[in-house]
Amino acid sequence: MFVTFEGVDGSGKTTQAQLLAELLRAEGREVVETREPGGTRLGEEIRGLLLGGGDVVPWAEAALFAAARAQLVDEVIRPALARGDDVVCDRYVDSSLAYQGLARGLGIERVLELNLAAVGGLLPDRTVLLLLRPDEAVKRRGGEPDRIEREGDDFAARVDRGYREVARRFPERFLSVDAAQEPGSLARAIRDELRDVS
Repeated sequence: MFVTFEGVDGSGKTTQAQLLAELLRAEGREVVETREPGGTRLGEEIRGLLLGGGDVVPWAEAALFAAARAQLVDEVIRPALARGDDVVCDRYVDSSLAYQGLARGLGIERVLELNLAAVGGLLPDRTVLLLLRPDEAVKRRGGEPDRIEREGDDFAARVDRGYREVARRFPERFLSVDAAQEPGSLARAIRDELRDVS
């Protein structure tokens, strides 16, 4: 199965993606873990530009995310699925729909069209959306904020609204969960919810 984790920065996506991968491996499954942007040499270079660089206009930002995603799908995700492995990805297409499509105002349909072309139509079996108030998510973040995290409270609130809108548009694919729960019990609850796809 192909599962992605989404949510505002600090919502616990990375932790939950890792915990799901551990639970699946404990069941004897082969799991490939990856992240966006990144997961390939090109993707990691693009990550540096997107998160550590200076000003990036919205369409350039959307195109760079899509480019990193195209490389990740071709180099990592499709080969893993073809082998019969599970793939767990920290962010994917829905990040662009929330961040660039809605929070940046580019339009969800236009950003979705760009990304579907980039990934050859590959969407996850399930997208786990970790819901956490943006002000609570900020308290969880560690280290220096990246370029996007420095956008401030208003942008984080727009991203949160964006994710909720994307989940409303694609209810058959989304699993929305309360990210304020204890991480271990939340991970087990997510695994239980995913049994219908694996």
